[in-house]
Amino acid sequence: MHQLFQLIIRFVLFSALMFAATGSYADTLESLLMPGPVTKAHEKFEHDCDQCHDRLRKEKQGHLCLKCHDHENILDDFNNKAGFHGRLPKDTKYDCKHCHTEHEGRNAKIVLLNPSTFNHQNTDFHLTGAHKEVACNACHKDNKKYSEAPRDCYSCHKKSDVHKGKQGKKCGSCHKTTNWKQTKFDHDKTDFPLKGAHKEARCDACHINKNYKDTPKKCISCHQINDVHRGNYGKECGDCHSSEKWQKIHFDHNKKTDFPLYGKHKKASCNSCHRPSDVKSKQAKKKLPKTCHGCHKNDDSHKGRYGDKCETCHTSSSWQKQKFNHDKTDFPLRGKHQKLSCIQCHKGNLYKDKTDAKCISCHKADDVHKGKQGDKCNSCHNEKGWHVNVFFDHDLTRFPLIGMHAATQCEECHITAEYGKTPLECNACHADDDVHKTRLGMDCERCHNPNSWMTWLFNHNRDTDFKLDGAHKKLGCYDCHQTKTGGKVKASTDCISCHRSQDIHNRQFGPQCGNCHSTKSFKDINIR
Repeated sequence: MHQLFQLIIRFVLFSALMFAATGSYADTLESLLMPGPVTKAHEKFEHDCDQCHDRLRKEKQGHLCLKCHDHENILDDFNNKAGFHGRLPKDTKYDCKHCHTEHEGRNAKIVLLNPSTFNHQNTDFHLTGAHKEVACNACHKDNKKYSEAPRDCYSCHKKSDVHKGKQGKKCGSCHKTTNWKQTKFDHDKTDFPLKGAHKEARCDACHINKNYKDTPKKCISCHQINDVHRGNYGKECGDCHSSEKWQKIHFDHNKKTDFPLYGKHKKASCNSCHRPSDVKSKQAKKKLPKTCHGCHKNDDSHKGRYGDKCETCHTSSSWQKQKFNHDKTDFPLRGKHQKLSCIQCHKGNLYKDKTDAKCISCHKADDVHKGKQGDKCNSCHNEKGWHVNVFFDHDLTRFPLIGMHAATQCEECHITAEYGKTPLECNACHADDDVHKTRLGMDCERCHNPNSWMTWLFNHNRDTDFKLDGAHKKLGCYDCHQTKTGGKVKASTDCISCHRSQDIHNRQFGPQCGNCHSTKSFKDINIR
């Protein structure tokens, strides 16, 4: 049955070809074979199939489409491989019906284009930046062909042109599609390359009112309002300042002038030395002082007493940092003198008033000896301190220091600092220590020595003319010496002076008891 149906179809087709010469019959037959009504645009050609179909060469159908639908630039796109159609694969180049269908009704859409899935990168206008987010109808207007959409920035963004057309219509030469404010204009290709802070500057900061012609190139033209020098240093800002930052000075004072900057001078501001009046006049500029005193006269705490050669003592690093070497003078500074300020010794004019190097010339007011010890302070004292390692050879005086005296503080004997009036007698210092109450006189040294009070030596038989023997050996000193004296001991050697109360003879035999008695006992009679 199926085979029979195929034979009938073949017969009908063969018959149609045989009778093709008859036009009316052919139209009727083609109408019968037509798959469906054409679109409204092709309605008038619905019964004239030859307008779109070539019965002998099916592949020529695409050429027939282009012959009728010139579309102006589609054929050019094919030849130049441009646009959407020029990028189609070779096998679909003239196969229009691959995308544009027909015979699907009067209102059918024969352009199979889905805006939501269409890849715009297959066109001559690639979507980049903000264009990716733009709706299709923003560029493709109604009743307009897609290919008629403008491709230049200005056509769409004319109303957004802040330059008002003064910069031409090639917006893409400066701006990017990501953002209008992100520019790609290479200013370095102009005669004013942008460097430093200029790179971050807004265009209208220099191009006032969007005027890009005859823009001034000198610093002062734009930065005159920022000129803190108020024109006093001229108009060539670039001689000192850089485009990186106004405060960053690149002027090399060491190479371009005969006054190199060292120490604190490096950090000094220009107008500290260069006053406006000095800059305006070239003659005044030459007279700018180069000596320390020329600029720092008002800072001179010495009030001119030390002359105007400040660099002799001070450095450019700091006024307080002095470099003068006093050791090269005839008065090297040692000990406490090292920390003294200059003015403590140099009170007058350094060059006119000669400073005396003697100690007493500065320390007269400190002389606790009131001049009694002369003016050679260094014979006892040194620069470390008045009381540090005081040196004085007491052995060269009338009172050499021996024994305990050698360890005794000066003030224990010398009540006043005059020293010269100090008495030499032992009792003068040791009266309170005299347990004898002067009964044995004031010649302490006859018994005692400086090593200790308890270390004493006195030989009555040797040192006096009264020999102690017999019962006298057992006597104490006070048994005979009972009376206070004001000087040396002068005890009587007569027996009767001590034994008067024991004289049973009532002086009938005289005061010389020894003529009869011995020192052993009064009962021991030795009459010859």
